[in-house]
Amino acid sequence: MILLEYKPIINTIQVATDRQLDVLRLDALHSEISGNKWFKLKYNLIEAKKQNFKTILTFVGASSNHIAATAAACQQAKVNCIGLIRGERILNPTLEKAENQGMKLVFVDRKTYNLKHHAEYQSELQKRFGDFYLIPEGGNNKEGIKGCTEILKQEWDYDYIFCSCGTGATYAGLYLSLKPGQILIGISVLKGENTLQADVKNSIKQFSVQALNIGGNEVLEQAIIDKSSMSNLFSLSGYAAYDKELVEFKSEFERQHGIFLDHIYTVKLFYAVMKLIAAKRIRTASKILVIHSGGLQGNKGFEERYHLKPTR
Repeated sequence: MILLEYKPIINTIQVATDRQLDVLRLDALHSEISGNKWFKLKYNLIEAKKQNFKTILTFVGASSNHIAATAAACQQAKVNCIGLIRGERILNPTLEKAENQGMKLVFVDRKTYNLKHHAEYQSELQKRFGDFYLIPEGGNNKEGIKGCTEILKQEWDYDYIFCSCGTGATYAGLYLSLKPGQILIGISVLKGENTLQADVKNSIKQFSVQALNIGGNEVLEQAIIDKSSMSNLFSLSGYAAYDKELVEFKSEFERQHGIFLDHIYTVKLFYAVMKLIAAKRIRTASKILVIHSGGLQGNKGFEERYHLKPTR
């Protein structure tokens, strides 16, 4: 069983003449199990070992950071790994690397993939693949959320904490570890109706937390952000879609600050933070922490898809 030692790396960057922010570099945690993924996998792998499972099965998108991290973690933990991949059969850099690390790739159509939470479908998978320990898409279960409660340190005294959101598991874990008065802002990469708050509130109920004060898009539209929220106001064209403005922002941010971003999650996160600071919606003299959740492995596939200059 692998257990990584968490030694937080924090870089401070200047973003305005009167403002600076800290970046929690989870992208530098591990070369393969990068960013927030280790925290979501940690207790799942511990539980799988405890129950003597020899195989992990998980649901993933074709370019997912989750698939890359799960394949690497299972290889190091010496357990079998199956990835149920959403969509038509392809082989991009992420999938190719996962397969080389021992993950069995199983492609399913999108209609079937949407049955991932159904007990009947999971039973069919058990008959097909034998006994396995199931890790949901993005590591979004109680064990994944529990791991994410360990990202923040209690001695940190930040006023605002920002993170990117896909399934909401990281946000839920962070929310559970907030100190009184801290504000957590989740920047969703998903376009459309903003439903993540409801999902996260349901997830947090597993931990018997009663008082939940999580807003939506309306909070980021206030003159001053005064409570925790999850917003998709900065999703732009949507998940894994091309936006010229974001590509240009990414290039300029990396040139100025020397911190590389990924094209799907962290570019939207830092774009949102800079926009909110410029709009003066974050209280002056406040301490800001932005969580860099990794995902750089996905840049190669994204850049090949849209014929972009490689990040590095």
